[in-house]
Amino acid sequence: MKVDAVIFGASGYGGGELLYWLSRHPHVQSVRGTSRQRSGEAFWECHPNLRGIVDGCFESCIPWDSLAESEQPVVFSALPHGELKRCIEKLELAWSSAGLSQRLLVIDLSADFRAGPFTYGLPEWNRAAIQRTRRIASPGCFATALQLALLPLRGLDLGFIASTAVTGSSGSGASASAATHHPVRANDFRAYKVLSHQHLSEVRAAMLKCEIRGELAFVPQSGPFVRGIFATAQFRLPDGLDAAAIEVRTHEVFDHEPFVRIVEESPRVAAVAGTNFADIAVAADENSAVVLVAIDNLGKGMAGQAVQAMNIALGLDETLGLWQPGRFPV
Repeated sequence: MKVDAVIFGASGYGGGELLYWLSRHPHVQSVRGTSRQRSGEAFWECHPNLRGIVDGCFESCIPWDSLAESEQPVVFSALPHGELKRCIEKLELAWSSAGLSQRLLVIDLSADFRAGPFTYGLPEWNRAAIQRTRRIASPGCFATALQLALLPLRGLDLGFIASTAVTGSSGSGASASAATHHPVRANDFRAYKVLSHQHLSEVRAAMLKCEIRGELAFVPQSGPFVRGIFATAQFRLPDGLDAAAIEVRTHEVFDHEPFVRIVEESPRVAAVAGTNFADIAVAADENSAVVLVAIDNLGKGMAGQAVQAMNIALGLDETLGLWQPGRFPV
């Protein structure tokens, strides 16, 4: 299979990460990217790590007829939240006019369609549905980490779940703000959107579908690093379950998942930075348990996971283009 990929919003961090992963994919024969502000500039002028590796320039728009002969066209949208939703009807008409609609795979990295009508794109939970669809909504980065923490607890009544997640500055995007500017953030640590983060609704919806009963509270935090998320989900052990039982459940869920690694010690952000892996650990005493998760917010939490979903939807080995470790130390 030969894939021709288009990335909307390719000048942002998510777009750059997609350019990186797709350029390494054995089935991807071409990659194009759009950017209104940087149209005509070479990819490497925005993403200097791609100099000499990924050829091409940003385009203001894509003439869809140019993909009419593609064996497998794929569109990744890394646009800001709300932008794809505003233009999806016009795009669907253009894709239909170019004869692409039935063949085109669309993967949106924003929050626009996570509640529907696109298929929710968390492979470890929704793999079968991803295999049957051509429209995928990739999960949020916090939501990915927390859902992976909760998946081993399917069917349980947990009462109250206290969760936290610390994210690196790249999770705020390429444009600096008063809260994300490096001199403000580099030697600081703070919470934000306490108990009100937008990813809460995603996680709660997954809990309902997975029959996990309990009230989830979430405190997101801003860490003084660039890449990565470290998340925890803590709860009291339900009657009849002990630490060994939670560990057994974790292995049952993840032992055959290629990008989830169960570790004995604490997961480490530096061990997953630059990868599509999620490292998970479980700890418990006689009363309570905690699941700990580390992911790269731009990898498993964003672009890497989107490529993984592409592989699944196209019937490819889902590790293609993604099976590599990060650099250590970071």
